[in-house]
Amino acid sequence: MAVNDSQNNNRVRVLIVDDSSLVRSILSEGLSKDPGIEVVGMAPDPFVARDKIVQLKPDVLTLDVEMPRMDGVDFLRRLMPQYPIPVVMVSALTQKGKRITMEALEAGAVDFVSKPTTDLARGLEGMMMELRTKVKIAKNANVSHWKSKRQVLPSERVLSAPRALAESTDKVIAIGASTGGTEAIRTVISRFPATMPGVVIVQHMPPGFTKMFAERLNGICDMQVKEAESGDRVMPGRILIAPGDIHMRIQRSGGIYKVVCEPGEKVCGHRPSVEVLMQSVAKHVGANAIGVMLTGMGADGADAMLAMRQSGARTMAQDEASSVVFGMPNEAFKRGGAEKLVPLDKIAASIMQLLS
Repeated sequence: MAVNDSQNNNRVRVLIVDDSSLVRSILSEGLSKDPGIEVVGMAPDPFVARDKIVQLKPDVLTLDVEMPRMDGVDFLRRLMPQYPIPVVMVSALTQKGKRITMEALEAGAVDFVSKPTTDLARGLEGMMMELRTKVKIAKNANVSHWKSKRQVLPSERVLSAPRALAESTDKVIAIGASTGGTEAIRTVISRFPATMPGVVIVQHMPPGFTKMFAERLNGICDMQVKEAESGDRVMPGRILIAPGDIHMRIQRSGGIYKVVCEPGEKVCGHRPSVEVLMQSVAKHVGANAIGVMLTGMGADGADAMLAMRQSGARTMAQDEASSVVFGMPNEAFKRGGAEKLVPLDKIAASIMQLLS
């Protein structure tokens, strides 16, 4: 009996929030197939959910993006500063759904899954497998930093940089991230001045979301941010985001760097993969590169960051206290790829210090 009690105590307690009773039933049944997950309650809207959170104290919320009385984003903006809890969004692949999903990640959601649009039977099972995995990851996510969180004002950005940066054409900053990475990336690059060397980023994200992610970042950054396309030049003032489901590599062409974006097998379980990007940076950029590993589950990019460091690059990883999930940064540090662990709000300044 003690063993069963222990197993029950280790189960992830989930509250499902969705305005559709059918969807609530589907999610409840699908999540309950995993013995490590317990659905402790369901709510048709954020108002009911708020009371059930206090009453049931769930470990994780699944939250519908689009709801009639209050959408998921408005709910998160009210919830997270008062009652930070890991949230996995359930998103539609409509343009509106993608936009609200990006806003939800900015407002504190840990991750999201997309509702299937075709081949519903197979698509639904795939979605539920993904949701079960992400719910279990979310249980251990650190969202405490959202408590009474204050938005960083544009005036707080670092607006100056070493003058030498404007003339630098051969420096490259490579960043990798996964769970919790959208907010971490925003925090880092929003502090970069327009004169920063070229930046290449892999954030684990499905197709259709990386373009919107880049566009949203472009609206808050002094640098230009775009979803990468093969042939794009890595240059000062530009940030390239790897497209969803496509690997991005960097290549040297004479005195300049360009990216190649192409499909391929998943590497370290991901496509795009941080490992693929950083191995190419180690090979073609070497000592002219800086590698940064941000929050994320797993070990994608850990070996490649070590290869970068061995090629002469400078490296760092996000520290545990500021990481939503300390998997990727921890692995990069343990394997010797990251020279040091740095709090999220100090990473931009640490990069610029290396460039000065």
